[in-house]
Amino acid sequence: MGCLTIHAATLRGVEAAHVTVEVALTGGLPNITIVGKPSASVLESRNRIRCALSQCGFEVPRMGVTVNLAPSDMKKTGTGLDLPMAIAILAATGQIPTNDLDRCLFVGELGLGGMVSGVSGGIAYALLARGLGLALVGPRDFILSSVGASTGEDALILDNLSQLKRGVPSLTASEGYATRCDNVDASALDYADVVDQESAKRALVIAAAGGHGALMTGPPGAGKTMLAKRLPTILPPLEEDEALEAMLVHSVCALPVDDIVLGRRPFRAPHHAISLAGLVGGGNPVTPGEASLAHGGVLFLDELPEFSPSVLQSLRQPMEDGEIRLVRADGTYSFPSRFQLLAAANPCPCGHFGDRGHVCRCSPSQIARYQARVGGALMDRIDVFVDVTRPSASDVIKGTRGLSSSEMRAQVMRGREFASWRRSRQHMELDGTIEGCSLSGKAQSLLELMAERLSLGGRAIARTARVARTIADLVERESVEADDIAEACAYRSRYALEGDAHGSS
Repeated sequence: MGCLTIHAATLRGVEAAHVTVEVALTGGLPNITIVGKPSASVLESRNRIRCALSQCGFEVPRMGVTVNLAPSDMKKTGTGLDLPMAIAILAATGQIPTNDLDRCLFVGELGLGGMVSGVSGGIAYALLARGLGLALVGPRDFILSSVGASTGEDALILDNLSQLKRGVPSLTASEGYATRCDNVDASALDYADVVDQESAKRALVIAAAGGHGALMTGPPGAGKTMLAKRLPTILPPLEEDEALEAMLVHSVCALPVDDIVLGRRPFRAPHHAISLAGLVGGGNPVTPGEASLAHGGVLFLDELPEFSPSVLQSLRQPMEDGEIRLVRADGTYSFPSRFQLLAAANPCPCGHFGDRGHVCRCSPSQIARYQARVGGALMDRIDVFVDVTRPSASDVIKGTRGLSSSEMRAQVMRGREFASWRRSRQHMELDGTIEGCSLSGKAQSLLELMAERLSLGGRAIARTARVARTIADLVERESVEADDIAEACAYRSRYALEGDAHGSS
């Protein structure tokens, strides 16, 4: 009777949890028994392992085989445990040498012919291997997509189980992902293509410079979606820590990470029929949602009032804390979720309330119900409200071009750099407070007046002051003046609609 231990892992949220595969050979009828809280997909691996061993010329044990997945109090999911269990069985039966097996972390799904396939979460497995000081072993595509996060450790390629008879070639981390660069101009999208929307572009520059949430309101066809899709083009490249976290989330969800490796910020635009689990995460096994996939980038919610109110309200906590915490029976899951919220909405169900040249046929009560669907708690966490009107027909036909993405990004970078310099001179405990905004006397007086006139609550007052602080940063001014407050207050109007409920001509 033999017993051997192999290093493996299983995904738990956005992290890979270490699993040790223990194999013991016992007497009795030929059988593979898997214990240690395996899921249905893990139990199915018994048949895949038998077929793969047979097809690759190995001997299937003609005795009882017990496979223990430790720790036994954690549920094991996914098909990535196929390869380590097969390796453990082969080593325990003496069909492959055991030298250096304890220095490897094996991950892969087995095909019936012995082919090894990759699984989702390659970055998470690579980070675990690096933390444990182990070499990651898996198929070529899996290694190439994850070895960039496993700097300092070699990785081993194993495309087919039959390769174990002649050894496996090595691949160093330097052969993995291409070198990261800070070029965000590769996108074909550019704000220069958006015609006659300079005021909306100004609002988005302010939102991008200060990381403020923004809501664009306007009739259908005004260009709200065009404006939203181009927001990542004026944001600074991802920092290395941000990029690694974003890569981790995308890798777990089996999504490509090439753009993130190049420093480009993610842009997620879920449909308004999305479920609560789809937005903030959940399911079985628990996986991240769209709010986490937008980590480090932009979460765009088009047709905002069409989203379920309960789904929208679930964004309040991640907008404040920058992470999502889900409590389940088997423990707490934490997903990174620091995103810039950008939303778009029609002013009424038909979309023509306040739209010149169109008649709105919605009643005042319909308009009120439609606008109230978003909820005050979420609206209080949006800093910039901007009206997007229809562009001039002549400008569209002539192809008039306004500010480009490169020009807007230069403004954003200048504002962010000045804000960073300013914070370095302030006390850290004042950062983010009204006192830390450095309001001049006239600015403070105007803010008090506007707070009374607009009936702003405490959170809204603080957010208005921070928007004014960002406006001052864009012109590299240390103190916030009254003009900055006035412009910031102009962005507090939630829908900023003029005229009666039936439109104007």
